[in-house]
Parts: sequence; structure tokens; C-alpha cells
Amino acid sequence: MQSERYEDTIAAIATAAGGGIGIIRLSGPDAISTASRVFKARASDWYRHARVMAYGRFVDPANPHDTPLDEGLAVAFHAPKSYTGEDVVELHLHGGALHLRRCLEVILAIGTRLADPGEFTRRAFLNGQIDLTRAEAVADLV
Repeated sequence: MQSERYEDTIAAIATAAGGGIGIIRLSGPDAISTASRVFKARASDWYRHARVMAYGRFVDPANPHDTPLDEGLAVAFHAPKSYTGEDVVELHLHGGALHLRRCLEVILAIGTRLADPGEFTRRAFLNGQIDLTRAEAVADLV
């Protein structure tokens, strides 16, 4: 199967509401650059190290005072060794539903779009990362 090329970067909350930790996932060509604008870690090059979690602050780039909205962890997965076969970043933040939605809105405001339901899995399938049986199993689970 030939790899698809998507020109847009998508983002969505990837965890169920109500947990202590919530994950916002980004996938696409600008996932890493977008995440590096909102996630500030002590190691400024955190995104260069695939599959290594970095501790830092989630900020709104539109806020001139750089006041953090949250503290948490980020991990980058470089293409093609990610779930979708694209660059992927997961931001692990505090899990309140309203709080996660606010953080997602910040990410959407700087150039990503909200992922359609099942779009991460669709990209994984189209990029040859998972087969149809596994994609259907994910859909059944969701």
C-alpha cells in the first residue's frame, strides 16, 4: 500500500473525559512545529528525541505574558514510526474536560484542524501502519 500524503495537520483529544490525565494528539506535517509553539520544555529541542517524554509548560502563544495554561509531558513520534505513519505529538496534560478543550482550542487557533472521528486510524490504515482488521477493531472499540 502506498503512503498517503496529507497536507494538513490534525489534532484532537485522544482520551475519555473525566480522567486525571488527558492526551491531546497531533498528526501531520506540522505536528512537531505546532507542538513546539505551545509546549515549552527545559530542553528546547525535546521534539528531536523520538519516544522520549519531556516535562514542560503548555502556553498560549497569543498570550503576551507567556502564562502557562498547564504543566505536563510531551512526546514526539517521528514519521514513519508512529501510529499514523506521520509525525505525531502527544501532549499529556491535566484531564479536566473544559481544560483540555481550552488547550485544544489554542492548538486549533495556530493552524491545525480538528480531526474527524476516526481520522487518526484512517491515516494509519492509508499509510500502511495497520491492516483493515485492526482498523475495524479500533472502530468497534471506540
